[in-house]
Amino acid sequence: MSATTIDCKGLSVAPGDKIRILDITPDPDLDEDDLDMFMNMVGSRCEVERIDPDGTAWVVVWWNTSEGSLITQAGLAPEQIEKVAA
Repeated sequence: MSATTIDCKGLSVAPGDKIRILDITPDPDLDEDDLDMFMNMVGSRCEVERIDPDGTAWVVVWWNTSEGSLITQAGLAPEQIEKVAA
């Protein structure tokens, strides 16, 4: 059975659900470019890839850059996500 978590409104969230990223807590050691990339995730809609036993929802965001495609993974707490309709 897959783990589930809740969003900022208390709605159940499972892997495969669509969410909107409301906030990011970046690593303080990120360089400016990486920090900008993470902060630009706020407001994005994406699919939950997996949920840790502690309720952290993991998402992947794809970026098209001059160097090619990049991916960013972020672990989000319930207060940082909002479930959205598919």
